[in-house]
Amino acid sequence: MMQQVQSQMPRDSLSLEFARVLRKERLARGMSQESLAHRAGLHPTYVGLVERGLRNPTIQAGHRLARALRVPLSDMLREAEKRA
Repeated sequence: MMQQVQSQMPRDSLSLEFARVLRKERLARGMSQESLAHRAGLHPTYVGLVERGLRNPTIQAGHRLARALRVPLSDMLREAEKRA
């Protein structure tokens, strides 16, 4: 039942654009979701959900992902905002 609730959550454009930026940055570095998750100290499933726009990361999780990618979180948010 929880799965249905998550898939029905409205996805705002900023969240989706952040997901796209995260994926773009990860792929640009040749990283798998698993390796990004490991470097960020997060579960690989969580990273996949964030990249698909099914979960909105907290500021702390976003910071951990950005740091693992060696990109300032502010740059990722700025790019997502421009696209939204």
